[in-house]
Amino acid sequence: MENEKNSNSFKKLLDRLQEDSWQLELLISGFAIFGLFYLTDPLYHYFQNARLNDNEMAIGFYRIAILSVYILIFNLFFHVLLRALWIGSLGLRYVSGEIEYDKLNYSEKFTTYLKKKVGSFDDYISKLENLSSLMFAISFLLIFYVIAFFIIVYINNTIGRFIGNSSDVWIITVLIIFQTLFILGALFTFIDFLTQGLLKKNKRVSKIYFPFYRVFSILTLSFLYRPLVYNLQDNRFGRRISLLLFPVYFLIFLLSTMYFQTSNVLPLPSLAHSDKHIATISNYEDAIRNNDELYIEYFAIQSKIITDPFIKVIIPLRKNIEEPLIEFYPDLKWGEDIHGYHSGFQFSVGLWKFNYPARVNIDSLSAAYINAFKNYYRFKIDSISLETDFIITKSDDNLTFETYIGTKDLPEGKHFIEFFKRKHKDTDSLVSIIQVPFWYYVDNKKQ
Repeated sequence: MENEKNSNSFKKLLDRLQEDSWQLELLISGFAIFGLFYLTDPLYHYFQNARLNDNEMAIGFYRIAILSVYILIFNLFFHVLLRALWIGSLGLRYVSGEIEYDKLNYSEKFTTYLKKKVGSFDDYISKLENLSSLMFAISFLLIFYVIAFFIIVYINNTIGRFIGNSSDVWIITVLIIFQTLFILGALFTFIDFLTQGLLKKNKRVSKIYFPFYRVFSILTLSFLYRPLVYNLQDNRFGRRISLLLFPVYFLIFLLSTMYFQTSNVLPLPSLAHSDKHIATISNYEDAIRNNDELYIEYFAIQSKIITDPFIKVIIPLRKNIEEPLIEFYPDLKWGEDIHGYHSGFQFSVGLWKFNYPARVNIDSLSAAYINAFKNYYRFKIDSISLETDFIITKSDDNLTFETYIGTKDLPEGKHFIEFFKRKHKDTDSLVSIIQVPFWYYVDNKKQ
């Protein structure tokens, strides 16, 4: 097999494929860009669901996926533009040939300058060819960099979580030492990456760095893409492009955070949370139904303008809703923590059962949960307390609490509904969570 790889026929095959690779590059880039644009909305939707449910594993996965998609879209789009320019240049060369500076009749000063700075047209085409091929290879290499970065962050956060949850001094000491070495190794690897192998060049430093390099080459999955990295670094043009890309991405990131301020009084971030004077559209069900990017943070009512004889209240079951409730009523939590992923696969052999859930009385548990929920969470309309009774239902694959409040005695005009939680067990003092304004008008057809 090695002889086949080193044979002249195999090298000729690679050279021929290399010459025709631009066609495959354009084909892959075109299909990839088309597909990636359709991926952004679903990925963002799943990311928001994971974020609202505090699903850390899914949050990390979708962050990697979303960032990778945007990197690929930018790089492949830039690659297509470069290839289009390269093809156009080839067509122009067929018609016009080389640049003949003498026929331009410029002064000697400009002619000399242009010959030096612009050079020949063939050199320009060659640079475009090199840049296009490098951009295509770097596009997929950057995805591995993103994955490697998130792996390192995830491992570091996991160690930190173990340190925070542990009460044994010896375990904490060992974990702190391990985390310190881990951070040191990550820092060495990052410096070596930015300097394109500086730590590998000095004999003494390389001996210290080598063990870290071996470990982090496995953790960052660099054994999958290492040949691409070194092939890029031994090319002067490739090194320059690699160094230039990071400031460009940072600039793009800064541009993506910009927004236009429309008021000299109301800062834009203030519209992120409703109160009796500010209506955030994520608190209205009809607005959420018409916009895939909106999600209920705490609770929502059916519309900003209510003409029904009732107000529909929807509260999604999220970690920030359930955890304070269980902390207030610890008896609600039965057995071990079951929050997270589970397999639906079950089987039994005699008396031994695999993955069978503990048998509980679901009816009594649901009743206790609902009673605790309506006792802990309260509602007021215009500072008037309301009696509510909830049911548990499902909406868009998420568990939600749902109740209906009558509007028969409500005067027409502007109102606000306020969501509270109890502060102490021994008192009935409440803490306001959010206020949502609405207008109520009687629709005689519905009465």
